[in-house]
Amino acid sequence: MKKQTIKGFALIAVASTLVTSCNQMKDVTVTVTPNPLEMHGDSVVISGEITLPPKGLRKKASAEITPMYGSTALKSITVQGEKVKGDGNSISYKPGGSVKYSDLVAYKAEFEDTELKITGSVSKGGKVKKAVPEMKIADGTIVTPFLVNKDFKVILEKDAFNRVTEKGFSAQINFEKGKSIVKPTELKEKDIADFKIWLAAAQSNPKIAIKSINLIGYASPEGEVGSNDSLSNERASAAKISVMGISKEAKNDKAQTEIYSLTGRGEDFDGFKKELEKSTMNNDEKQLIIRVLEMHKDPVTRETEMRNMGKTFTFLEANVFAKLRRSEIVVTYDKTGYSDEELQKLSVSSPDSLNVEELLFTATLTNDLNEKLRIYKIAEKNFSSDYRTSNNVGAILYMQNKMSEAKAEFEKANGIKDNSISKNNLGAIAGVSGDRSGAKALFDEAGSSTETNYNLGILDIQSGKYNDAVGHFGSDDSFNKALALLLAKSVGPDMTSLDGSADKESAQGYYLRAIAAARANNLTSVVSNLKSCFALDAIWKAKAAKDKEFIKFIADASFSGIVK
Repeated sequence: MKKQTIKGFALIAVASTLVTSCNQMKDVTVTVTPNPLEMHGDSVVISGEITLPPKGLRKKASAEITPMYGSTALKSITVQGEKVKGDGNSISYKPGGSVKYSDLVAYKAEFEDTELKITGSVSKGGKVKKAVPEMKIADGTIVTPFLVNKDFKVILEKDAFNRVTEKGFSAQINFEKGKSIVKPTELKEKDIADFKIWLAAAQSNPKIAIKSINLIGYASPEGEVGSNDSLSNERASAAKISVMGISKEAKNDKAQTEIYSLTGRGEDFDGFKKELEKSTMNNDEKQLIIRVLEMHKDPVTRETEMRNMGKTFTFLEANVFAKLRRSEIVVTYDKTGYSDEELQKLSVSSPDSLNVEELLFTATLTNDLNEKLRIYKIAEKNFSSDYRTSNNVGAILYMQNKMSEAKAEFEKANGIKDNSISKNNLGAIAGVSGDRSGAKALFDEAGSSTETNYNLGILDIQSGKYNDAVGHFGSDDSFNKALALLLAKSVGPDMTSLDGSADKESAQGYYLRAIAAARANNLTSVVSNLKSCFALDAIWKAKAAKDKEFIKFIADASFSGIVK
């Protein structure tokens, strides 16, 4: 908005009158910038200049001028002739001169529809010669920053729900020393029997999709290395034949296809150390064996050293090596979890059967705030040590305008785990309650996120930092961003950020467009947008009638006609 200057013509007229009566001061001009006055950051800056022409102020005269902003007296200013002693602003008689004036006053509600006036007196030799009548010098006040939406954003913590998860099933086939033949008794072991049952169940379960069956053959760490390598491969192949037979009996079609991966790992020295640790051998002997074997990296030397241990080797042969002669069966499959519909039904019929991720996800399947709250409260009850549950209960309570309850939940969540999301949400509570400094501190602790930056943008507008607000609002369109751009003088009638927002066709959206049009001096657009605004919400009409953004159009019939 361009700064407007009003010459103090009324004061000039009074000064002329004073010339005939006291002849001490004449032809004074007063300029106030901007006019109308503007509120920024809860304050109004009054900035002006008092100018006296050549021979406008007698050498021994002085004038005390006091601005009145509504009913609030601002600081006075004294101008004095060149022969007057004192702390006033001296004006030379012949050339004249000017004095700048500025003051800062906290905004009051009465300032929105008031005037800036001056009053004072003219003196000579310390004696008042003439009172200066109260005179208007500017209008007050543009309060467009108050249009900011205090819609501080809270953040719902995300779930880690995966509908499809990769899982595994394992079993094991053991072999005799030096052999790769699967004994019939091995296929009767419990883990193999369970594997057969699992394969049959997987065949009829549409939520199980077998991806691969991996067969890993091993040999115990005794015997010739080359032979053991071949033996481990043979054991993997033998296991495949057995598993395919089991799959056929279980009628599992997928497990009878070429989804097998065979690997021979040779001597299983790592497995040996694990089985040794689990054995009943005393700890000192265990450590001695490990030290000896780790000293000898060559497999042949290592086996020789083991055989030289006598009874210890016999113990290993019976209790450790036998468990290493094996093929591991590892099935990798995808398990599909509950459908959306199943989750919603279970959240009502059997909520305790759902884990925390399922509950948090289920709450996202509805737009009903009461239903979201019900589900989040179940999650909070069942998983009270997970801060996300309390945070999300608080977020829904915030959306329901239950601020004290929401605050308690956010504090609870942050007490469980110090986290940035709950701090942002506590900052939103502080912002809504008007505690801007408290909100700012919490948002700063929360760090950067789209929501936190948006919230900081609101505080920036309230603090008069419009360029900072534009930066914090980022690339997302919103009413507040459009407002910040307008206040930062970045745009006139261009309302691109408003066009992409939810307020594109709201009452306040049309009102902001009218202000932008007024600043572009486009009366037709002002009237058109105000009509659209009033049609949606007539409460804006009273504001427009006194809004100093439209002061230049007050006398125009097309404007005055729609605000009456």
